[in-house]
Amino acid sequence: MAAPLIKGETGDWETVIGLEAHAQVASEAKLFSGASTAFGAGPNEQVSLVDAAFPGMLPVMNEAAVRQAVRTGLALGAEINRHSVFARKNYFYPDLPAGYQISQYELPVVGNGTVTIDLEDGETKEVGIERLHLEQDAGKSLHDQHPNQSFIDLNRAGVALMEIVSKPDIRSADEAATFITKLRSILRYVGSCDGNMQEGSLRADVNVSIRRPGADFSTRCEIKNLNSIRFIKEAIEAEARRQVDLVEAGGSVEQETRLFDPNRGETRSMRSKEEAHDYRYFPDPDLLPLDLSEEEIEGWRGTLPELPDAKRARFASEYGLSAYDAAVLVAERETAEYFEKVAAATDPKLAANWVIVELFARLNKTDTPIAESPVSAEALAGLIGLIADNTISGKIAKDVFDAMFETGKDAATIVEEKGLKQITDSGAIEAVVDTVLADNPDNVTAHRGGQAKLIGWFVGQVMKATQGKANPKLVNELLKKKLDG
Repeated sequence: MAAPLIKGETGDWETVIGLEAHAQVASEAKLFSGASTAFGAGPNEQVSLVDAAFPGMLPVMNEAAVRQAVRTGLALGAEINRHSVFARKNYFYPDLPAGYQISQYELPVVGNGTVTIDLEDGETKEVGIERLHLEQDAGKSLHDQHPNQSFIDLNRAGVALMEIVSKPDIRSADEAATFITKLRSILRYVGSCDGNMQEGSLRADVNVSIRRPGADFSTRCEIKNLNSIRFIKEAIEAEARRQVDLVEAGGSVEQETRLFDPNRGETRSMRSKEEAHDYRYFPDPDLLPLDLSEEEIEGWRGTLPELPDAKRARFASEYGLSAYDAAVLVAERETAEYFEKVAAATDPKLAANWVIVELFARLNKTDTPIAESPVSAEALAGLIGLIADNTISGKIAKDVFDAMFETGKDAATIVEEKGLKQITDSGAIEAVVDTVLADNPDNVTAHRGGQAKLIGWFVGQVMKATQGKANPKLVNELLKKKLDG
């Protein structure tokens, strides 16, 4: 599938995009201190002397953060560097107390990898991962607390981040959104980051440039700190259009860092883009190089779960699901686990349909995560079982499911309490069919005269008379026998 092009006054333009995802490592302590990383604490309640850069305080490596970074690299099919180095990235920032950030530069812990994304036309595309390195997060400046002063909250200072840098393989805002969605899914499967963009656990910087199709790369601009997939898409589209308009008007794109204003739908300049030499990187003298053994790496590999792509292939082959249904069900680890519990006790295709259509609809309406669903996987399997053994009809099952979602009761209890068992006695159904036919002679004549579609109307009348409890298959069979006989 060819990448979508931007139409300009002088011809077509292609967008070239690379992403830098900043994923907060799932760890109870910060990268170089024991301070807590829990979300929601009051300002400066989770700050150690190391985080505040008090004189004489030395950083101590958090092994859990290293383990999570390596596991993430393995999940991305990336090279794990057994020897890596932490460096000081020097720049002044009000909420960076030391005046430098401890990061990795020339020797990161993880090297080249790949993320495979699904395109709209059903094809796939590989987006290269250039590197994954560990670094400290900075604190947060608060400018809206006082009319004349800015405050500093250092709770995030020192929090462990994985910066995951893609290669410039992305060619549209939609591809970028698909990439970050897939990356988020992998992180959540691995358990190395919760992927919560609203809380800042996952955010992205986006590098955007334009070129004539097939031409060399050109000057790029970086849009910082995008914390939603929607903003990522909108920022890319706005910046690409800005660059096209600028170049076609005779200007040139300057390499710089920009911010995205979602209210105005535009990017604006923040500062000229720094080069690596501006940061004066040098190995941190307080930290030894990070040397990993092959045994450690292989041990961590053994802790990885079945990843989304492998799980999707298995769902398709083992359960006979369509590619679309399998993709939807594996997008989140919790959803895949829920589905498998339902599928283990009933028909997998019915299970997939009920999870994707009925359960998702109610979860989305009430903004409830699947882990907190009032209908457990076992309870949903029980409901589907009642349909399979003709205890209730599919139509009544939806009403029962609503009651299950509202009350937390199981399907059998609700069916018993409300008297919803399906009528499967052919004699009882035949009596209702005879009554409906006798009460509607004109429609009987019309059906026999060629208006075959009236069969649906008769079915509806019988179901109405039985309050939806009659077995639809028996109703159809009896009506056809009597109308066509």
